[in-house]
Amino acid sequence: MARQKPGSSQEASLTVDASVAASGIGASGVAAQAEGESEPSELLVLPVRSTILFPGLVLPMSVQRERSLRTLVAAARSQQPVGLLLQKDPDQSQPKPTDLFPIGTVAGVVKLVEDQEGERVALCQGQRRFRALSIREDGGLWRARVDYPEDDTKPSGESKLEAQFQALRAQAKEFVALMPETPEEVVRLIQQVPAPGPLADLVATMMDIPPVEKQEILECFAVGPRVELVAKKLGKLMAVLKLSRTIRERTQGSLDQGQREYYLREQLRSIQKELGEDDGQAVELAELKQAIAASGMSPDAAGEASKELARLERLPAGSSEASVARTWLDTLLELPWIKSTKDVLDLARAERILNEDHLGLEQVKRRILEFLAVRKLNPSGHGPILCLVGPPGVGKTSLGQSVARAMGRKFARLGLGGVHDESEIRGHRRTYVGAMPGNIITALRRAGAKNPVLMLDEMDKLGRGLHGDPSAALLEVLDPAQNNSFRDHYLGVPFDLGQVLFIATANVLEDIPPPLRDRMDVISIPGYLEQEKLGIAQRYLLPRQLAECGLTKAQCSIDRSALAYLLAGYTREAGVRSLERNIGALVRHVAARVARGQARKVRIDPTAVRQILGPPRFEHELRLRTSLPGVATGLAWTASGGEILFVEATRSEGRGELILTGQLGEVMRESARAAHTLLKSHAHKLGLDPATIAKSDVHVHLPAGAIPKDGPSAGVALFLALASLFCGRRVRADVAMTGEISLRGLVLPVGGIREKVLAALAAGVRTVLLPARNQAEYEEVPKAARARLKVHWLSSVDDALEHGLEPAGAQSSKSVSAGKERSARAPASRPRQRHPGRGIAPARTRKSARPSHVSAKVAPR
Repeated sequence: MARQKPGSSQEASLTVDASVAASGIGASGVAAQAEGESEPSELLVLPVRSTILFPGLVLPMSVQRERSLRTLVAAARSQQPVGLLLQKDPDQSQPKPTDLFPIGTVAGVVKLVEDQEGERVALCQGQRRFRALSIREDGGLWRARVDYPEDDTKPSGESKLEAQFQALRAQAKEFVALMPETPEEVVRLIQQVPAPGPLADLVATMMDIPPVEKQEILECFAVGPRVELVAKKLGKLMAVLKLSRTIRERTQGSLDQGQREYYLREQLRSIQKELGEDDGQAVELAELKQAIAASGMSPDAAGEASKELARLERLPAGSSEASVARTWLDTLLELPWIKSTKDVLDLARAERILNEDHLGLEQVKRRILEFLAVRKLNPSGHGPILCLVGPPGVGKTSLGQSVARAMGRKFARLGLGGVHDESEIRGHRRTYVGAMPGNIITALRRAGAKNPVLMLDEMDKLGRGLHGDPSAALLEVLDPAQNNSFRDHYLGVPFDLGQVLFIATANVLEDIPPPLRDRMDVISIPGYLEQEKLGIAQRYLLPRQLAECGLTKAQCSIDRSALAYLLAGYTREAGVRSLERNIGALVRHVAARVARGQARKVRIDPTAVRQILGPPRFEHELRLRTSLPGVATGLAWTASGGEILFVEATRSEGRGELILTGQLGEVMRESARAAHTLLKSHAHKLGLDPATIAKSDVHVHLPAGAIPKDGPSAGVALFLALASLFCGRRVRADVAMTGEISLRGLVLPVGGIREKVLAALAAGVRTVLLPARNQAEYEEVPKAARARLKVHWLSSVDDALEHGLEPAGAQSSKSVSAGKERSARAPASRPRQRHPGRGIAPARTRKSARPSHVSAKVAPR
C-alpha cells in the first residue's frame, strides 16, 4: 500500500502538502520529463489508496504493501518511472486491475528510505498524466500499456483563460492567508507559476478534499475547465476555513476570559495577604520552598527547583502545566539527596549471615567477604561492580539480599529482562505527556537511601529496540568515574550514584555486551551437588513451603530418602527451583488432606512421592544405552548447567557417506566429519580394513532431536562412537567424555568443565575423560565432587581409545541381559523429561574467550 504521510490536523496537513509541493515546482512551472527522453509504452503500475500526485510536484508516500515495495525497488534499479493509479475503494487491501482508475500520473522515484519509526517512505516526483490501456501481471508486478494524452491548452478564448488564471492566483493567495503558519515560499511559488495548468495542479494538491475529487481534476485534460473546476472547489473550501477562523477567534476570546480570571485571583491573593489571611496554594508553595531548602540537594538541582517553583507560582492552580511542574518538584524532593544508611562492615557477622542464608557456594562466599574487607579498609574507594553469573535457581538474587543485610543497607532490585528502551534507564524528557523518571532513579526513590544495594537482575537479557540501546545507557551508570553526576532525562539535574553498590546477575556471561562486562568483576556460581541440594531442601525449601501452605512440621514431614528419590527421578537442574516446585506439590497434597480432615499428620516416603507426583520423569539409562557398540556418552554445556548426551552411530553398506541427524549445528557437523576422517586415518592402528570404512555409509544421531545442539566439544564422543562401531567394542558404560579433536588426533581444551563434571556426577557417571589442557579448570570443581570421580586426562585420541573402550573380547552375557532389559522397557533418547520439546529455544552462537567453548545443547532458560 502506498499512501501520503498524514499530518497532525487538517490545517497542518495542508501546510505540509504545500511545503512539499514547493520542492517540486521551479520557476519554469512543471518538473516534467526531460527533453529528448523517450516516453515508455509500458509502465510499472503502483496502486495508491488516497494519494493523488499531480505533474510537477513532489510528495512522500508511505509504502506498506510488499507488492508496492517491490515495484518501487524495481523502478529505482531500472531508473524508470512508475505509473500511480488511484484505487476506487481505498479500503481494499488487494485490488485488481479493474479496481483502479484508468487515468494516473507518471512519477519518478526520487528516494526510497526508512523513517525513524521503521516505516518505508518513497519520495516521488510527478511528471505527466497518462492513460492505462491494459494491465497485465509480470513476475509478481503489474505492467500497463499506456498512452499520453496531451493537455488541451487552446481553449476558445485566450483572454478568458488568462482571466481565469489571474483569478485563481488571487483566490489561492487568499486561501493561503486563511491557513495558520503558512511557509512564505508557498506564496512566492503561487506568484511564480507561469501557466494556468501547473497552477491548477498545485492548488489541487494543497486542497484537503477527498481523493475522488482530486482524481476528477487529474482526469480533466482541458486547461480551461480544469482551472474552473479547481476554482469552484477552492471556493467551497475557503468558506469552511473562514468559518473555522471565526470559531478560533471565539476560542481566543475564551482564553482572554481565563487571563482575566487569573489577574482577579492574583488581586484576591494580595487582598488576603493584606488582611493577614492566606489561601491553600500559597501555603503549599511555602512548604515546597522550605522542603527545597532542607532537602540537601546539589546547588544545580536547588537552582532548577527554585526556578520551577517560581514558574509554578505564576501558573493557574488547575492548569495542566501546573500539575506537571508540581509532579516534577515532588519527584525531586522525594529523592534521597543526603539520606543514607551506615555501613556495618563486620566480616564475622557477614560470614554468619551468608552461611545462614546459603548452603555451600564456599568460593562465592569467600569472594564476597574479600569484597567487603576491601570496603572496610577503604570506605571511600570505588570498589568493583560485582556480576554473579550462574544457572537459574542457584541463589544469585538471594546472595544480593544477603550482602545488603550483612552491610546494613537497603536493598532494591531492578529487573532488566526484556528492557529494550533507553528511556527505561534514563527516563523520559518532561516534554512528553506522561513522562516519568528512569528505573534507576525510581529504585533509589523507593529505597529511600542514596547508598542501597541495587541489584541489576538478568543483565544478559537486555534488549535493543528502535528507541535506543539500554546497555549503552548502563555504561555511565556502572562507571565509577562517571556515575557521580548521572543525569536522568526527566530530572534534568545530576544525581550522585557513587555510593550505590551495584550487583548484577546473569545466566550467560557472553550475552552481556563486552563494554558492560569490562566494567564488572565476574563471580561464577556453579550448580549445587546432590548433598547440597538435600541440605537446602531440608533447611530452606521445605520450611518455606510449609509456611506458605499453613502447615507445621508436626503436620507434614518428608523423609530424607524421599527427598533423595525426588532429586533423582523428578529434577534435572543446576539450581533448586524445580525441586522447590515438587516439594510444594507434595506439601499442597498434604494440606488438602489436612483441610478435609482426612489426616492430622502425614509422613512422606519415596512410595508416597511416586503416588502423589506420578512415575519419575527422569531415569538413568547409561548401561542400557551403551550396551551395544557405536554408542558413547558425551558431556554438554547449557545455560541451565551441564547435561549428558548420547552419540549413536550405525552403519550400512554404501559409498562411505556420513549422515548426521539430531538437529546439529554447523560446528558439531564439522566435528563429526573430522571424527570420520580421523577414523579413516587410524584404521590400520585399530586393525580395521580401510576398504570396509570406504564402503560403509555411517549414520550418526544425537537423540532429543527437538533440542538444537552445537559446539566442538563432542569431538571425542563422536570419534569413540565411530571407533566402537567399526571395532565392535563397546564404550564403557560408566564413562562420559568431552573434548575437541583435531585431524592430527590431538584432544583440545573446551569450556564449561565444572558444569559438565557436575552433570556427569548427577547422571551416575563415575569416570570422566577430559582434555589434559583443562586440568586448571578442573580445580574449580568442588572437592566433594572430585572425590567421587575418576578422571583420565586425554592428550590424544589414543588415550580416549585406551580408557573409553572395553578391552577386546570383553563381550559377554551382558549383551544378552541388556537385550532382555531393552525388551522389558522402552529406551528413552537420553536422561530426559517425559515431555521433551516443550519450550525449546533455538540454538544460538556463543562467543567466549575460553578455548572451544561449547554450546552443545541449548535448553530453555
